[in-house]
Amino acid sequence: MTGRLVLVESNTTGTGRQFVRRGVEMGLRPVLLAADPDRYDLRDVVPESLRVDTNDPAAVARACRGLGETAGIVSSSEYFVPVVAEVADRLGLPGPSADAVRVTRDKGRQRRLLAVAGVPQPEFVIAGTPGEAREALVATGLPAVVKPVTGSGSIGVLLCRTSDEVTGHAERLLTVTHNERGHRIPARVLVEQAVTGPEFSVEVFGGQVVGITRKHLGRLPRFVETGHDFPAPVGRSRGDRLTAVALAATRALGLDFGAAHVEVRESAAGPVVVEVNPRLAGGLIPRLVAEATGVDLITATLLAAVGEPPRLTADRARSASIRFVVAPRGGTLSEVRGAAAARRQPQVIEVDIYRPDNTPVSVTGDFRDRLGHVLAVADRAALAEAAADSAIRLIKPVVSAARVAAR
Repeated sequence: MTGRLVLVESNTTGTGRQFVRRGVEMGLRPVLLAADPDRYDLRDVVPESLRVDTNDPAAVARACRGLGETAGIVSSSEYFVPVVAEVADRLGLPGPSADAVRVTRDKGRQRRLLAVAGVPQPEFVIAGTPGEAREALVATGLPAVVKPVTGSGSIGVLLCRTSDEVTGHAERLLTVTHNERGHRIPARVLVEQAVTGPEFSVEVFGGQVVGITRKHLGRLPRFVETGHDFPAPVGRSRGDRLTAVALAATRALGLDFGAAHVEVRESAAGPVVVEVNPRLAGGLIPRLVAEATGVDLITATLLAAVGEPPRLTADRARSASIRFVVAPRGGTLSEVRGAAAARRQPQVIEVDIYRPDNTPVSVTGDFRDRLGHVLAVADRAALAEAAADSAIRLIKPVVSAARVAAR
């Protein structure tokens, strides 16, 4: 396999480096296109990078043409999947439907399309003002979930138990005009019926279900994902119900190319779609899939991007569990105790602490609260879960309160 693999930006944690390494292993030459290539810790693995306005599909397409032979184009960052889809279409490269990606990335438009298709989901209202958010409660009731129509990693997602909380959170969200990547945010929020029950995600690739992940969430009213188990121990009939809803959602949205990450709640009335993401799962779920089944979803993504058939057949049957170290409060991370002890636990194959000592941390109620993780693999789900749970209990982040400057 030859040619350049164009990487449009990257995520700042997780799979960015793996995309580069897998591309090199496949014989491709990775090239990073980014507004600021120095933002990413990739210099040691990416031999070539270009400064490009990656918010402009025309600029990205021009850069690709200037490179010569481009075998495929991808991004490990959800924020740039729409640009990649549009550029692939312009250049005649393999990729998902640009229209399908745009619709799916806008959670309001996604909800409307799923409703037309009859896919089970919570009652919802799209609101453009705090007053409209309050009026939405006639349809959704209380408690309600209020969130931005774009975004990822649970940023801005809040369970609201009163109408004042709904209007207050909607007002806060509507004052934010740009996300953490500098992209303009639509002046709309989603108000949704709160659905109780365990949460799962169905990992789909090219319209085929790869497996189901059980998700662990932190304390409400936020929705920080604190751990995952793959494959979820749900049994065949329960798994069939979850996958049927997920596939109905991806078909309704036109997501038949590459990865889709479908979050589903198992309510008393049956599974309902929380949201669909036109990308690989975050939270190191692709790593869990690879450890448990041997299916490498990152390699599958790159193969699809260059027009080659991905390998999605499992060659092993194990279980993998991850638990995240979460900041207990904002302040200065003095140290993280217990990592060495956690590494010595049976079935634990990895303990990783993301932040060095004596660095500031904040509690934002989303994925940015994570300070590290433990990963366990075993032949049975119960063993992997117990190992990850026992290891995470050994790890204690020590965070000193932030000092208030004297006036």
